Amino acid sequence: MIELFSDPQNWIALATLTALEIVLGIDNIVFIAILSDRVPAAKRALAYRLGLGGAMFTRIGLLLTISWVMGLVKPLFTVMGHDISGRSLILLAGGVFLIGKSAHEIYEKVEGDDEEHLGGASQRSKLISVIAQIMVLDIVFSLDSVITAVGMVEHVPIMITAIVIAIGVMLLFAQKVGEFVNTNPSMKILALSFLMLIGVMLTAEGMGQHMEKGYIYFAMGFALLVELLNLRFRKKHKKSHIRGGGPTNPKPPIVVDPDVAAPSIVGGV
Repeated sequence: MIELFSDPQNWIALATLTALEIVLGIDNIVFIAILSDRVPAAKRALAYRLGLGGAMFTRIGLLLTISWVMGLVKPLFTVMGHDISGRSLILLAGGVFLIGKSAHEIYEKVEGDDEEHLGGASQRSKLISVIAQIMVLDIVFSLDSVITAVGMVEHVPIMITAIVIAIGVMLLFAQKVGEFVNTNPSMKILALSFLMLIGVMLTAEGMGQHMEKGYIYFAMGFALLVELLNLRFRKKHKKSHIRGGGPTNPKPPIVVDPDVAAPSIVGGV
């Protein structure tokens, strides 16, 4: 183990894979942030820890069964000329679930009523439901992450170390990112739209249609930048309006007297 980390090439591989795992984990963070808003504020930190902790153990578990994971890419049957593998079925199911969940959350945000004053039993069932949904998507998000890791690095200990470091970094910032998303309604709608786009991408991948993730992440980044500029503009405009206290030295209203040809100004000249 010590000899493994004494090689500079392995350190480079570790740093590269860690950065990649963090980037691939952004989807996880956004999904956990959206679902955690459904649970009481006192239990949201627990939801983040369980969600990301589940992602870490899922990825490590998949790494420890590399032969099974790599076997998932072997075709099981063919549909309309496209080979369908175990990986394709998992991606397809996860993509459809993500599209449906995102669409439902957008509808609830736009048309639904906020849920308030949940009882103790309802709070517990809500937390359990949220954690279960996070665990399901952890498998989908972890699958591509693990296959990417296997393709980049030869040694399992380096893969596991990179995953643990990446999850640790995400734990530091996940709740802050979630609070920012959930306190800005427009940002939450944008995040849900991102998740729907990821669902479309996963569904396409499951059906054998490869989509370049770089284009999708670029579109997401550009939309996020525009929304951040909008948020800053609205915040600045609101502050200037509060400081101004409304229009200064307003003109007196003009009242037209029917007996006088010219209008008279209230208050005299």
